[in-house]
Amino acid sequence: MKNKKNNTILTVVLFALAAVVILFPLYITVVIALKTPEQIAQSVLAFPDKLHFENFITAIEKTNFFVTFKNTLIITVVSVAGTIATNSFMAFAITRNRGRKLYDFIYYFLISAMFIPFNIIMLPLVKQVSFFHMDNVPGLIVLYIVMGLPMNIFLYSGYIKSIPTALDEAATIDGANTFQMFYKVIFPVLKPMNATVAILTFLWCWNDFTMPLVIISDQKNQTLQLAQYVFKGEFATDYSLAFASYLLALLPIVIFYLFAQKQVISGVTNGAVKA
Repeated sequence: MKNKKNNTILTVVLFALAAVVILFPLYITVVIALKTPEQIAQSVLAFPDKLHFENFITAIEKTNFFVTFKNTLIITVVSVAGTIATNSFMAFAITRNRGRKLYDFIYYFLISAMFIPFNIIMLPLVKQVSFFHMDNVPGLIVLYIVMGLPMNIFLYSGYIKSIPTALDEAATIDGANTFQMFYKVIFPVLKPMNATVAILTFLWCWNDFTMPLVIISDQKNQTLQLAQYVFKGEFATDYSLAFASYLLALLPIVIFYLFAQKQVISGVTNGAVKA
């Protein structure tokens, strides 16, 4: 009984510490976003005696928020949809053919790409993108879909192993071809993993700064993350406006996660167990 009580206390303490670690940066972000530079210079941690909500209006104006938000949203949504539609099918094809040398080679080749830092391939990638005239929004979307393959193949593969091959055989007997079998029979079963891949891809595309920086050449297609760089000057950074902009950019992520969190947890757990 005593051990159980001690374990409960320890669990509560650990959860409390975890909450502080997670919520403290959010508190700092909110506090700085509501201050003037003068108030920040006096005290970073203290809650301001006067709230400056006009920081958000100024941040919206300086980042051309609604245009850059639209650009980022289009890139992110199309990338998520394309990633789920293509990566899941590729993972299915590889997983159902594991044991064959060619498919085993493809699987391990793709998985090995997870260990290659983007900085190593950045320069040749930029040259290839420029050569094929893909330094635009469609080109960036294609890159997100392709470069997400290694991690997504790994996640999907672990989950697909838990799906009985009897479903494939039943669909084949009913006259379904490979595409019909996958998208009408297997794909609906992948709902938890689809949610996991969707939110991971959403977070990556929405928050990414480096890829749009080196790929997008037209300023009118600028993403929100690139626009936020306007607050960083040569000798100083306007932290009040920058953090106000960060909070505005954070809202879609929070909303998206609130709707998908159950599927994400279920997908990651099942995929990890079967992998």
